[in-house]
Amino acid sequence: MSKEKQKTFSHGIHPPDFKDDTNHLPIHQFPFAPVMVISMAQHIGNPAKPVVREGQEVLRGQMIAEADGFFSSPIHAPASGVIKKISLVPSIQGNMVPGLYLQPFPASTQEVMEGTPCFVDEASADEIITAIQQAGIVGLGGAVFPTHAKLKIPEGKYADTLLVNGAECEPFITTDHRVMLEQSDDIFLGIRYLLKATGAKRALIGIEANKADAAERLQENKPADIPVDIELLETKYPQGAEKIMIKSLLNREVPDGGHSVDVHVIGVNIATTAEIGRLLPHGRGIQERIVTITGPAVKNKGNYRIPIGTPLRFALDYVGTQENIAEVFLGGPMMGPSVPNLDIPITKGVAGIIALAESDVVKVKKTYPC
Repeated sequence: MSKEKQKTFSHGIHPPDFKDDTNHLPIHQFPFAPVMVISMAQHIGNPAKPVVREGQEVLRGQMIAEADGFFSSPIHAPASGVIKKISLVPSIQGNMVPGLYLQPFPASTQEVMEGTPCFVDEASADEIITAIQQAGIVGLGGAVFPTHAKLKIPEGKYADTLLVNGAECEPFITTDHRVMLEQSDDIFLGIRYLLKATGAKRALIGIEANKADAAERLQENKPADIPVDIELLETKYPQGAEKIMIKSLLNREVPDGGHSVDVHVIGVNIATTAEIGRLLPHGRGIQERIVTITGPAVKNKGNYRIPIGTPLRFALDYVGTQENIAEVFLGGPMMGPSVPNLDIPITKGVAGIIALAESDVVKVKKTYPC
C-alpha cells in the first residue's frame, strides 16, 4: 500500500522502532518457573478473590480466584501444582498486593483444563460477554481494562464499528506483530465473537505500515463472510492510542472526557481478540500470554508465550542478560514503567520486557521545570 493511502493523524513523533531484532522470530513456549507468583490485581477494577486454600492442588487453567463484582476479572492457574502460600506479592508499583504462590508439579504434562465451551453461532451477546469475563480476558495491549466491561454498551448508546487495534506503535515490542502472522484464524474467530457481542455491523483492523507483512497475511486469510477491512496506518507514535486511531481511520473525534462508544466505536487490542478466539471455544481461562523480551542487554531476544505469574528474574535468567544490566522496563519505553526490582511477576498486561545495559542509559544530571 502506498504512503498516500496510509491513514494517519496530524503531528505525532517518529522514534526509532528497534523492532528488527524480534519481529521475524516465531513465538516459542516458555518453561515453568519453580514457583509462580500470581497477583490478584492484574486488571483495572477490584482485585480478584482467591477461591483456593494453602496446600490445595490445582490444575492448569483452573479458576483460582473469582471476579469481585462485574468490574473485575478472575485468575486462572498458569500451571498444575500446589498452592504453597496465600499472602502479599510484589507489584510493578513497588508495593505489595494480594496474591498467591503456586509451585508447579515437575512431572506434570501441564495439559490445560477444558471448560464449558461458548460457540459463537449458538451463544447470545450476553452469553459471549459472560464467557469473556469467565475466561479472565483483559486488554492485553497494556491497558488491562476488563474486556467484558468494555463490551457492555451503556443504555441508549450503540456501536456501528469494531476497531481492532494492531498498530503496536511502541518501540521494541513485536507481540502483536507475531500474533497477526501466526494466529490469523484466532483473530477472525475473535472478531466474530466481538461483532455479535457488540452488535457492530463491521470491523476495522488498523496496522502500522512497518507491519505490512502482517496486514498481507490477514488479508490473505480473511474469511469472505466477515465484514472486516484491513487498513495500513502511517508508522508514528502514538498511532495506536485508541482515540487517535479512531480519528485516523474513521475521522471521528471522541469528545473530551468521553469514550469511544460516544462515537459508536468499540476498540479491542488484536492480541485480546486472538485470545477470545483461542479460548472461548474450549471454555478455557487465560493462563499465559505472549511477551517480547528484548533490549541491548538481552542475549536471546524473542517472542515467548509465557505463563502468567512467571517471576521477572526467572524470565531474564532464562533468556540470558549481560552482567551490567542497568534498567528493565515492562511494556514499551514510551509508556512502560521501569521495574523497582526483579522479583515482580509477569501479569496479563505485560506485552514486553526491555533490558538496557549501563551504556544504553543516559543519566540526567539536572532536571528543569517543564
